[in-house]
Amino acid sequence: MGKVIFYRLLQFPLILAIIYLITFALAWWAPGNPFQNERKLDPVVEQTLKRQFHAEDAGSFLYHHAKNVILHGDFGPSMKYPEWPVNHILAQKLPVSITLGAFAMCIAVPIGVGVGTLAAVRRGGAMDWLSMTIALVGISVPGFVIASVLLMVAMKTGMFPVGGWGTFIHLVLPGLALSLAPMAYIVRLTRVAMLDTLGADYVRTARAKGMSNSVVIWKHCLRNAFLPVLSYLGPATAMTLVGSFVVEKVFSVPGLGEHFVNSVLNRDRTLILGVVIVESAFIMTLNLLVDIAYAWIDPRIDLSAKSS
Repeated sequence: MGKVIFYRLLQFPLILAIIYLITFALAWWAPGNPFQNERKLDPVVEQTLKRQFHAEDAGSFLYHHAKNVILHGDFGPSMKYPEWPVNHILAQKLPVSITLGAFAMCIAVPIGVGVGTLAAVRRGGAMDWLSMTIALVGISVPGFVIASVLLMVAMKTGMFPVGGWGTFIHLVLPGLALSLAPMAYIVRLTRVAMLDTLGADYVRTARAKGMSNSVVIWKHCLRNAFLPVLSYLGPATAMTLVGSFVVEKVFSVPGLGEHFVNSVLNRDRTLILGVVIVESAFIMTLNLLVDIAYAWIDPRIDLSAKSS
């Protein structure tokens, strides 16, 4: 286990370097100029800004920016708003997005696993129909539509604030909107895995020994049926933690989403690179944690893939 984790950690810098180069290429050669405003910028001022950011050519920008990132972990100032360092934006806004994403996953995982399990145990019943409804709505309806519906409900009832940040109650509506998509996949994955597990020989043996139905389902069956869900949780959690751009916009949550959208619209290359690298690091870290959890849940799994 320790050797596998060590080798995976060694791969992180290489993977991040590849992601950095691809993102840089897409951001640099995309049409648009980060230094232009609504009014045309004076050529002398524009040239001065380019020298300040070493953006006269791709090679110069790549050398200076990558060197600062590697040596100091500094993504530099925003190209559109030079008074805002990218590291400061990430430090201020990323915790908000992480809090919202973590709250959404705390809703999605227990409800998704619970509904999926009951849907498999009671096939054709009310819980099975509920699981199908959650899956269809969560997969088919875009997040901004769900967020808009919840926003209208909040405005009509007055039960929840329609925007802002700072208290637990501000988390509820955006958390629900953000949780529905991963919940839909978790429900279907759990249901399918539980249906396969319920027919296994060891389940019949456990019931023949006199174990209660609840112990067989929730302790023995769910432990094995949870593995497909666990493999989905890594990328799903990462995308939920830092991918709540639309939901944040609808509910006026001061997270990283608005800055990432604006960075793309403004061709703000330093901010684009900062957000993408942070999100990529999250995805890789969570995928590694998922692999470790695999071995913890089922000791028969060999992460090194060397056992015969």
